Amino acid sequence: MADPLFRPGERVRVLKAYPLGHVRTPYYVRGCTGTVERVLGPFPNPEELAQMRDGLPALPLYRVRFLQKDVWPDYAGSANDVLEVEIFQHWLEKI
Repeated sequence: MADPLFRPGERVRVLKAYPLGHVRTPYYVRGCTGTVERVLGPFPNPEELAQMRDGLPALPLYRVRFLQKDVWPDYAGSANDVLEVEIFQHWLEKI
């Protein structure tokens, strides 16, 4: 199992990558910056499981909170509206 690299409250950026295959990170948050809301624990990598592999080592999964205006620049709602997405560690980088 990989150790968690991030803690709640840390700012992270989602990698802006477009790999082929079964990817569990939503397209619309790639390249966006958010805040780790919580560490959910280690889980097998679903991108590997989709390829009929064992998904090991297990990777930390995080709930990351994004301001909606940072995801959608034309967002017309409240500046405090958020979106929370569960993202595996290999998709995140420190900023």
